[in-house]
Amino acid sequence: VLTGPDLAYIGSRVTFRCHWPDSSPPILYELMMDGIPVGMDSVYEGNQSVPFVLKVTAKSEGSYLCKAAIIFPQLQTVSPNLTFSTIPAPPSNTRVFSEPFPPVAYEGSRVVLSCNAARGSHLSYTWFFNRREVTWNSSFVKTSGNNLTMEKVTLQDAGTYSCMAQSRVQNTERVSSSTEVLLTVKVRVSKPRISFSISKEGNDYLGNVTCWSSKGTPPVNFSLTLDGREFGRSTATDSLTAWFPVTMAPELDMGMAQCRATNPVQDLVSEPVTLVVVPVGGDVIVEVDYLYGVDSTLAAVRLSCRIGRGTFPHVSWLLNASVLSETPVDPHGQPLLSHYGLADSGRTLFLTSLGPEESGYYRCRARDSYDGSGPWVESEAVLVKVTGDQINGVIKVILKQETFLQ
Repeated sequence: VLTGPDLAYIGSRVTFRCHWPDSSPPILYELMMDGIPVGMDSVYEGNQSVPFVLKVTAKSEGSYLCKAAIIFPQLQTVSPNLTFSTIPAPPSNTRVFSEPFPPVAYEGSRVVLSCNAARGSHLSYTWFFNRREVTWNSSFVKTSGNNLTMEKVTLQDAGTYSCMAQSRVQNTERVSSSTEVLLTVKVRVSKPRISFSISKEGNDYLGNVTCWSSKGTPPVNFSLTLDGREFGRSTATDSLTAWFPVTMAPELDMGMAQCRATNPVQDLVSEPVTLVVVPVGGDVIVEVDYLYGVDSTLAAVRLSCRIGRGTFPHVSWLLNASVLSETPVDPHGQPLLSHYGLADSGRTLFLTSLGPEESGYYRCRARDSYDGSGPWVESEAVLVKVTGDQINGVIKVILKQETFLQ
């Protein structure tokens, strides 16, 4: 007869007993598992059993039996089989580990989360995202074993993750839950852009180069190169813009400038720009276009100021030798914003109210925006003669489209 438990936890110790009642000692007992001997012992006194103490491992599962033999007279017998199963050690101290660590990644990167229990075997795993069970599997998100793999994370994958390790044998279930881990997903920075400006203080000029990106998650490292050599560095922590002061003067060629934007996964370079400030000059011409509505009536007049050269022109318009203010008013001081509109940094003038008072000779003039005391370069006067009704709804659409295109 073989007696003993039919299941036990891995790591524990169990005792099997072999006993051949009503037999004459000495008796040799042998414990077998799946036909392989795992223990042997003898008894020399009557009606005694032999204990076999085993440490339970994952390989302890199987079919056990006991062989008993009497040396004289030679007799032997075999007990019935006893099926033994192991219960996995209950999971404990479960934690979530991430690759990369800490769990911060840029969109499009690969992230692997692992659910690791300090103890336990024969475990199954359940994942939770923002405290809801993860039930999806796609080409980009997969659960396998104790891993949750995101091949290309998106901003929607950012949030808290946790897991639960479980062991179950027959009707016994043990679980261990991890704490939450916050996954942060950063936006990749866009290709940097570059621009520059110049100002004048007294007789001195000061240039400023601006590097910026339209999207991305700070911090972003910006650097400015002039003719391929690094000129300066700056880390943008609160925005996506960096400024670099550069010695500059009109007509002085400072070289080819480029902006570089870098973060741990990207290295991007802007289009090049030549740092040369060309003073306003050359011929200034006014071009006139008459805009008509769908009913073929005159709807608006567009005047464009074409400047021969100049990097930073400031444009002003004149009607019959009177300067048109950027905020025109009538004789009583009331705003007349509806009478005309400006676009393209003042280079385009729209007459949005057509009447006799809009007829006359128009000119534009330009000077360097960084030098308020500099000379004007002025166009020839052109005659604009308008008659008919004032602007209708069609004109407003035309003006909005024109402003958008500019």
